[in-house]
Amino acid sequence: MDAEGWYSATLEAIATVQYTCSVPVGLVVDTFARVGGNSIQFAARGCYVVTVEIDPWKVDLVRHNARIYGLEHLIEFVVGDFFHLAPYLKQDLVFLSPPWRGPLYNKTPMYTLDMLLPKDVLAIFQAAQKMAPNIIMFLPRNVDIGQVEELSWLSSPPLDFESEESYEQQRFKGITAYSLRPKISVSALY
Repeated sequence: MDAEGWYSATLEAIATVQYTCSVPVGLVVDTFARVGGNSIQFAARGCYVVTVEIDPWKVDLVRHNARIYGLEHLIEFVVGDFFHLAPYLKQDLVFLSPPWRGPLYNKTPMYTLDMLLPKDVLAIFQAAQKMAPNIIMFLPRNVDIGQVEELSWLSSPPLDFESEESYEQQRFKGITAYSLRPKISVSALY
């Protein structure tokens, strides 16, 4: 772990719920992975994960953490810019937790989506939509949920979002927004 990892990693209990609420998936891309909390939780449930992080040091931390959990064989570690890689990655699910600008995010009464890094959130979602039919996004607890709903209308094609408050030990930690498409059984097509 590095100093940023202690406050930016998704807590294990929350990452477990995020996985549980998702559709059954086999291939997941964890963008902006930082130290890999979500990558590890998806891998722990049998998913193959491509973890994407622009910082090589953080990718080493993800690899180290995956090794501790015995999950290194289920994670592909990619040092790179999500926006450059997105056109080449095709997955079942994209997990997004773009940087919130550190612990200062909760100093503002209303966190707006333009505060996310590294680009505007619409660009992030458009890239994610090209990669997978299912998207999960973890956002600060003080996010403007109206903007998340607006984002769903601006996406092409428009997305249906459901959101939930994410808690750990009865402390409100963040908002998880889900845009999940149920898988169609091949037998249902006949």
